[in-house]
Amino acid sequence: MTGAGHTRQFDRKVATLMTLEQAISQIGPLNAAAQQQAQRRWDSIAKPLGSLGLLEKAIVQVAGITGSAQVDLSKRCVVVMCADNGVVEEGVTQTSSEVTAVVTENFTKGETSVSNMAKVAGAAVIPVDIGVARQVEGPGLVHAKVAWGTKNLAKEPAMTREEAVAALEVGINLVGKLKDEGYRLIATGEMGIGNTTTSSALAAVFCRRSVEEVTGRGAGLSSEGLIRKIEAIKRGIALHKPDPEDGLGVLAALGGLDIAGLAGVFLGGAAYGIPVLVDGFISAVSALTAVKICPAAEPYIMASHVSKEPAGQLLLDTLNLLPFLTCDMCLGEGTGAVAAMPILDMACAVYSNMSTFEEISIEEYQPLT
Repeated sequence: MTGAGHTRQFDRKVATLMTLEQAISQIGPLNAAAQQQAQRRWDSIAKPLGSLGLLEKAIVQVAGITGSAQVDLSKRCVVVMCADNGVVEEGVTQTSSEVTAVVTENFTKGETSVSNMAKVAGAAVIPVDIGVARQVEGPGLVHAKVAWGTKNLAKEPAMTREEAVAALEVGINLVGKLKDEGYRLIATGEMGIGNTTTSSALAAVFCRRSVEEVTGRGAGLSSEGLIRKIEAIKRGIALHKPDPEDGLGVLAALGGLDIAGLAGVFLGGAAYGIPVLVDGFISAVSALTAVKICPAAEPYIMASHVSKEPAGQLLLDTLNLLPFLTCDMCLGEGTGAVAAMPILDMACAVYSNMSTFEEISIEEYQPLT
């Protein structure tokens, strides 16, 4: 299932509705009144107080994000940012960059893992060419190419700051477009050969951890390949000396266009009041990048699962997120975020449809001290 039956055109110069600076200025605290109203609704439902745990907290968070205690997540999608990474030339991947283009076009055909999972979850799949190294086509594909892939971070900055901002604004304004189309929940996914390398580089800098601690084998890398991957990241960090407090600078020096686009989606969700779900390792790095650029965005970000990648739990801890699922998944594409959607549907069903204590004439539960 794609987001449309035709090719989506997304000319950044024409369709940019909000700059990065404007988006950041729009992000304030969650709506406390809506959260309080949602919490009162949960507490009135005929069941033990707080007995749905994280699911109750998620619905309260959604109310705060959207500004309404009338929670409706029925129209949803997964945005899949697709881009190539110049660091692949360092031998850090099992497959070539050409796979990025092939899988990007497969999203438009419904021939990927997340495409099949999204059908079950009732979510549209919206692939975005934000930086694939060749021309790609297909029904429902969003054309928003900032560059034909990034440079090799081990030798030079992956992007200019201007390219990083442009990619962030693609994500921000895509959220605005999706809100206009009636979407109420966005999952984040990605496709880009080499993007666990860029993500590990960002995680090492932002979390102030060793490269070895945050770097895994990605899509089946050999032990020799893992060594090359770690060494390439170390060379890039030593070369650029990024400041962990300069989120945009770290992103430009070491990141990918897919990560930048997803960071923009998280910022756009906060600016436009739409819940956005973190997927796995790469998506969580993107969320952390967004928070480094705009700390006020943190309360707007929602977890789905914890990735099997070495830094999966570390990133969630850094973002103060608790996942719904622990399935040892590390596929990417948005699969973990889409898998969490039915759980949120169940929470919404209880929240919206259950009788209250008053309606069934039963004494309410009281908080115990």
